[in-house]
Amino acid sequence: MSRAGAPRVGELDVLRGFALFGILVVNALLVAGPSTVFGGGPGAPAPDRVAGWLVTALVTAKFYVLFSFLFGYSFVFQARAARRAGAAFAPRHLRRTAGLFALGALHAVLLYPGDVLTTYAVLALVLYGLRGLTVRAALRLAATLLLLLSALLLGYGLLTVALTEQVTATAYAPRAAERAAAYRGDAASVLGTHLRDLPAALGTGLLYAPAMLAAFLGGLAAAKCRLAERRGRDRAWLRRTALRTLPPGLGGGAVAACCVSGPLDGRWFLVGQAVSVLTAPALATSYACGLLLLLRRAGDSVPAAAGVLAAAGRLALSHYLTQSLVVAWVFSGYGPGLHDRVGTVTVLAGCVLLYAVQLALGAWLAARTRYGPAEHLLRALTRGRRPRAVARGVTTPAWTAAPPAAPADPEQRADRAGDGVRPAP
Repeated sequence: MSRAGAPRVGELDVLRGFALFGILVVNALLVAGPSTVFGGGPGAPAPDRVAGWLVTALVTAKFYVLFSFLFGYSFVFQARAARRAGAAFAPRHLRRTAGLFALGALHAVLLYPGDVLTTYAVLALVLYGLRGLTVRAALRLAATLLLLLSALLLGYGLLTVALTEQVTATAYAPRAAERAAAYRGDAASVLGTHLRDLPAALGTGLLYAPAMLAAFLGGLAAAKCRLAERRGRDRAWLRRTALRTLPPGLGGGAVAACCVSGPLDGRWFLVGQAVSVLTAPALATSYACGLLLLLRRAGDSVPAAAGVLAAAGRLALSHYLTQSLVVAWVFSGYGPGLHDRVGTVTVLAGCVLLYAVQLALGAWLAARTRYGPAEHLLRALTRGRRPRAVARGVTTPAWTAAPPAAPADPEQRADRAGDGVRPAP
């Protein structure tokens, strides 16, 4: 494919592909065992404990914030796509959220009760109702939600520290053993465990829904002021923002890790969560700006890694579901049943391997088709009909590609706008 005709991929696709790795790490560790995400507990090997502490400090919550921000940003693109295609946005959005909710419900029951797709679908309806907010109003509401949630967690956490006794790992042992046996059982046992865990997972999702909605609103505000278009290629702004948000993000991550993964005991968990709610957006911002800065380190010469990450970003839903499928197979009775039998470092190594395979497969698929299987299904549900097949490779990032010829089909033009593709400068 010639450079002039190469399809372009926006910075948002790159960030979405990048966020997939952090989401994989957290989900895999949570499914691998009750304490694997925290390093395996006091009796675990030192490398596992260190790895768990670093995951809490640097990964947990940060990549979900970034992914939720991108979801809010994409909401504006979808509205613009519907408008340019001459279609009503409300029915499209309702069908899309219904499809997302159905996929999430199946995902939660069959693969992972900690699913976020159902929460995203419900909050997407809330976001639709808030779509008329100005940029400033959206940011103020987002900040208010984060402050209120953090205050709630902090207050309850401090009461827990003051009024309760430390619970030792020995007290949890019988329940952990029962849970591990259920996960290592047959398919019926695994499904039964998922269903028993579902109410608690839904409660957790409801508790942290304000933080997700705040990230949605941040993305909504950023899209309305065209932040990626104005600042995505501004090296000075990216560097300044990354450096300013890094210290509070790292500091908050370290405090959260001390509360959640030690040396403080489990009573401090909610205090750590309160700090994480406030500071995770700062570290996520630093990650995003730092990545875009690295991808533009040589002026207009963008490394091939940008195209690979962008390809993964375009197939984000398919990759997310595939990650859960592989992780559920490895750590439950669907497959080898390694639940609570593998250390944190080993799980992280497996995540790196799986992510590398997904990047390679995503690049291969993106060279042949524009969307993955899950994306095709969701688009069909959104439009209420089967979408026209479009063979299209992904080879060149948006900030370097020459503008391709405009498609004659107005709906394809709307798709291009809705996917965030824009003319190169």
